[in-house]
Amino acid sequence: MTDMTEQNRTQAPGGASEVTDPPTMRKAQPTRRGGGDPATRGRTTIADGVVEKIAGLAARDVVGVHALGSGLSRTFGAVRDRVPGGTKSVTRGVKVEVGEVQTALDLEIVVEYGVSISDVAHAVRENVIAAVERMAGLEVVEVNIAVSDVKLPEEEDEEPEQRLQ
Repeated sequence: MTDMTEQNRTQAPGGASEVTDPPTMRKAQPTRRGGGDPATRGRTTIADGVVEKIAGLAARDVVGVHALGSGLSRTFGAVRDRVPGGTKSVTRGVKVEVGEVQTALDLEIVVEYGVSISDVAHAVRENVIAAVERMAGLEVVEVNIAVSDVKLPEEEDEEPEQRLQ
């Protein structure tokens, strides 16, 4: 009887011998088509509006931010929101420039009276950068914040809260 090792020994060029696994013992190798890592095949593009929504929601999450946008844009937005079928715009007060790997953002915010504007701006920057970098995978090179107004406690809201019916 022949030894299994002897059966599977082949003569390599130059006189050296190699031992190969018998066909029944070989593991099936996955077939690679196209070559390279699958994650590097193709391109992903992210629309400006996607980054605007992420940034708008992240900025609104910060305590001390009353609203985003200037007085005029909030007024038009409030009218648009009252139209049947209209939805609240989360991108109001947010402008972005999106490149292939980087983005820059401009935010216009209204802060609550009594809060530290510099603390709110710092918190907004941190929250927006973390959200955009985590969700979109883009490097945020700058977040410019313009405080356009202060919401006083006795001022009536331009955008009344939606009542549940």
